[in-house]
Amino acid sequence: MSSTAAQPSERQRSGGMWTMQRVARTASTNADVSVLAQDGAPEGTAVVADHQTSGRGRLERTWQTPAGTSLTVSFLLRPDDVPVNRWPWLPLLAGVAVVDAIGDLMDIEAGLKWPNDVLVGDRKLAGILVERVETPDGAAAVVGIGLNIRQRDEELPEGGTSLRLQVGADTPPPARDALLDALCDRLAERYLAWRRSAAGPASAPASPPGTDASTTTGTSSAGEQPLREAYRDRCVTLGRRVGVELPGRQRVEGSAVDVDHDGRLLVDTGAGVEAFGAGEIVHLRPL
Repeated sequence: MSSTAAQPSERQRSGGMWTMQRVARTASTNADVSVLAQDGAPEGTAVVADHQTSGRGRLERTWQTPAGTSLTVSFLLRPDDVPVNRWPWLPLLAGVAVVDAIGDLMDIEAGLKWPNDVLVGDRKLAGILVERVETPDGAAAVVGIGLNIRQRDEELPEGGTSLRLQVGADTPPPARDALLDALCDRLAERYLAWRRSAAGPASAPASPPGTDASTTTGTSSAGEQPLREAYRDRCVTLGRRVGVELPGRQRVEGSAVDVDHDGRLLVDTGAGVEAFGAGEIVHLRPL
């Protein structure tokens, strides 16, 4: 691990689902958990850092915060019994868990910009990065979450916000450990329910990226429908006009109308409905 803590402390959370290692400072909790996974760590291993110095987002975007101002944590998942073509639901599942954990402790309306940025209004409160890791015990997933808690406006990138800014100067935000406990509980709940519903024979292949998806949204297990409905209820992208920037293609514009059974965003371009996976998109912007 890249942590500067000589002996990270450990604690069981969510009834033993998570074995949490707390470190004082690290470059990346995702990188730390990836190393642990490759060394044979079991599902439920997690690392939380008091200060993360080189956090990463999608497409290698960087994410940095002052020490002690945010919750940065990564979880190791090994959904061995779930077909790999269902794993794209993991980032969306994590987003639902973050929104629900915040709602358990605070009266603010957080929502999800597809696929998994957590917003309040149009400002980003939290980011999520899910990475697949190949290990001697098979493929695993590392779910990294960064939640802004105590930053002042000048400590945030443009378009960012924090729980401190949302509650105002006279009300302190929830303690970081309280947020961590709520997040652990909500992530365990959503993950275990998804794993039960998604396990089994592989679903039919998804339609090719960028093709008309109006008749191809029923390819997965009906057991995932509760997660899909929960995600839709929290997704603020749906119903808005968006611009989809793709590598090597002209920008696609249209109305975000739904999320399909594979977790892809469905966009009505006027010429048809196209489906886009998170890995295909460089930027998704409201118009």
